[in-house]
Amino acid sequence: MHTVSIPQSVVDRVVARRGAAHPFADLDPARTALVVVDLQNGFMMDGVGHAVCPTAREIVPNVNRLAAAVRGTGGKVFWIRNTHYDECFTSWSILHDYTVPDKRAHRIRSMSEDTLGNELWADLDVKPEDDIVRKTRFSAFIQGSSDLELRLRRLGIDTLLITGTVTNVCCETTARDAMMLNFKTIMITDGNAAANDEEHNAALIAFYLTFGDILSTDETIACLERNAGLKLAAE
Repeated sequence: MHTVSIPQSVVDRVVARRGAAHPFADLDPARTALVVVDLQNGFMMDGVGHAVCPTAREIVPNVNRLAAAVRGTGGKVFWIRNTHYDECFTSWSILHDYTVPDKRAHRIRSMSEDTLGNELWADLDVKPEDDIVRKTRFSAFIQGSSDLELRLRRLGIDTLLITGTVTNVCCETTARDAMMLNFKTIMITDGNAAANDEEHNAALIAFYLTFGDILSTDETIACLERNAGLKLAAE
């Protein structure tokens, strides 16, 4: 698991700008979604994956705990699957043209539909009521990547919990775009995984300073359960 390190100077700047260290902690559980980004064999399974991030395997228990807490307090869980289609050779040619041939071929084998690499990691606790969403870019929200935004809008979701791999690529780009689409967005500090602590922390810091909030798994579950309890007490 990553050692999370957020300098106090960063927290101080967030408080000065927003008035609180965790501005989105007062979330509405029923309007909250857990978005799990790319926890697939292509990023987690040795011998199969084209870009294996070992730490991604370590965050699975936290992701499963969050999923259970979100469901239990009235929210929704979305599992995102990064998927390659042949149209990407044209519509996203810059990725393929500037990747060395063997790496490009391995990515295509890992990410194409109906391949082992494209499947979600077996230890993830995916339930029938959850949604599975395919995306074709690093961000799940960039135009044409997926229909995630439409699904969220239909459910009245306004707060997103971002988990998955890798922190500083697909997770961070999805989280940044979510904020710019007017979702309150929280990156889970111990529910995202990167190649190393330095890249993980740099992504969290950059996101936290400008785009949204960061919370640990335990902090997030406490917020969900507390606010769900307050809502019940008010009814």
